[in-house]
Amino acid sequence: MDKDIGAALQERVAAAHAAGTPLCIVGGNSKAFLVDRTPNGEALGVAAHRGIVDYQPAELVISARAGTPLSDIGAVLADHRQMLPFEPPHYGETATLGGTIACALSGPRRPYAGAARDFVLGVTIINGCGDVLRFGGQVMKNVAGFDMSRLMAGAFGTLGVMLEISLKVLPRPACEVTLAQERGAADAIDVMNSWAGRSLPLSATCYDGHRLFVRLSGTETAVESARNHIGGETIKEAGSFWENIREQRHAFFAGELPLWRLSLPPAAPRLDLPGKWLLEWGGAQRWLKSDEESAVVRNAAMDAGGHATLFRGGEGNAERLHPLPPALLVIHRRLKQAIDPKGILNPGRLFV
Repeated sequence: MDKDIGAALQERVAAAHAAGTPLCIVGGNSKAFLVDRTPNGEALGVAAHRGIVDYQPAELVISARAGTPLSDIGAVLADHRQMLPFEPPHYGETATLGGTIACALSGPRRPYAGAARDFVLGVTIINGCGDVLRFGGQVMKNVAGFDMSRLMAGAFGTLGVMLEISLKVLPRPACEVTLAQERGAADAIDVMNSWAGRSLPLSATCYDGHRLFVRLSGTETAVESARNHIGGETIKEAGSFWENIREQRHAFFAGELPLWRLSLPPAAPRLDLPGKWLLEWGGAQRWLKSDEESAVVRNAAMDAGGHATLFRGGEGNAERLHPLPPALLVIHRRLKQAIDPKGILNPGRLFV
């Protein structure tokens, strides 16, 4: 049921600022496992602040309140054969738009269409002082200076309570095909990077250790031409396959071993780390199931030019997010101080 509780949320944040009371922002709570720790403080529920505020299919723009279920947005877009281009994972039926943007999560289409933050046009937030601020708008270029709208993507609620978000959407492709080939690990990395350098309608890649899967999306002519060039077995029920990868329901993700997400240069060779691997995003996103020590995994990722996040599992006191370099940590703290001077919004959730 659509509901606007923005005024009540603003009143709560303003009172918390005056009292110096920490607040723990809670949406659908489907992604709480992503952060190092749950902030101490009073729960500030935003899931009831929901509803699509404006949708202009011809303009490829949708605006919705932060508590709007992601499934509701997907259903409305599907009625007009449109989609969120970054193909966000839900990780549960309670997933909200605000939580998706706050965590900056993107799915299989990300390296070929863009990341979540690339499609954020504007946001309305409550800052740590209880002020309602509006950034951006409903066009791709609308302001000069810092892009505060996209800064909310990946801030995990530490820079403001999001009230409303405007996003650019795209039409669904007219034709889509998924192919599979038997490949070795090194060969799979090489061929994914070779494909990326050509004019192919790629929209997803995945290597499970044995087979390389590639999704082609676009016009029927472009997809058929690319299929003939790439070759391989055509996969039936491809929609379910990519959904299971996106939502981590694929068999690879089962079990109790810690799950690491490594972000690396796409052409980086396979790292010498024990465990099971699954590669996505043309080799740029690599999932590792391993009980190797955190320092070893992170050092290997840094040596390869990337970083590692403990995505699921591990010890309860283990740091999940890759530590920021000192210079970036200084910038992060200054930004937090400017927007939330008393540090009441999700304190401790993201580095500070």
